[in-house]
Amino acid sequence: MTYKPEKIHRLLLKISGEVLAGPKGFGYDDAVIDALTDEIIEARRLGYSLAIVLGGGNIFRGGTWKNQSLNRVTLDHIGMLATVQNSLYLAEILNRKNYSAQVFTSFSIDSVAMHYTPRRAFQAMEAGSICLLSGGTGNPFFTTDTAAVLRACELKLDMVFKGTKVDGLYSADPKVDPTAEFISDATYDQCLEKKLGVMDMTAFSLAQANELPIKIFNIGKQGGLCQAISSPDHGTFIHP
Repeated sequence: MTYKPEKIHRLLLKISGEVLAGPKGFGYDDAVIDALTDEIIEARRLGYSLAIVLGGGNIFRGGTWKNQSLNRVTLDHIGMLATVQNSLYLAEILNRKNYSAQVFTSFSIDSVAMHYTPRRAFQAMEAGSICLLSGGTGNPFFTTDTAAVLRACELKLDMVFKGTKVDGLYSADPKVDPTAEFISDATYDQCLEKKLGVMDMTAFSLAQANELPIKIFNIGKQGGLCQAISSPDHGTFIHP
């Protein structure tokens, strides 16, 4: 199976919260977010429909919080609320740049954002809005990677694009192992056989079961998103 850009029209962009923090590692880096929203707008200007799932790690990461004596369910709910904050912030920047963006949440906080249903998000995308789908799956013990794959399946999107800090998938962590080899293309089975960390296993299994392709790319490079969408040679293509 080869990557065919002409078949990509409606996509889900998954970005970790840490990307929003930039080098600071916490909160928001305005220069990073300005560049990121410009990338998103450029993809929308080219005619792509976009849904976005953000992590919350720049504010709070529930599953890895150091005080594990606290209730994991409560910690994960705090992490999910962090994704709502990130989505509201990114949507505000996009709207200020005159591109329609709407925030949907997996749980009811109607005074802040609209409650997510596939029908509402689908209609908003059809109307041209960039949809930020926040609150994870709405349940503890599930990552935002799983939420991204779940929403992409519900909305029948063409692919998940996972923006990371590296150029794609490697045989090992390139920041730790200088001999790590770049992998441009892999099947689900190859990822499992070689134990390549594409996503957490719940997310990956859901993508595999629904034959949902994934592309891993560097969101930090200028033009990275549009290049990942339009070029077969940019990033790593994961497929059945």
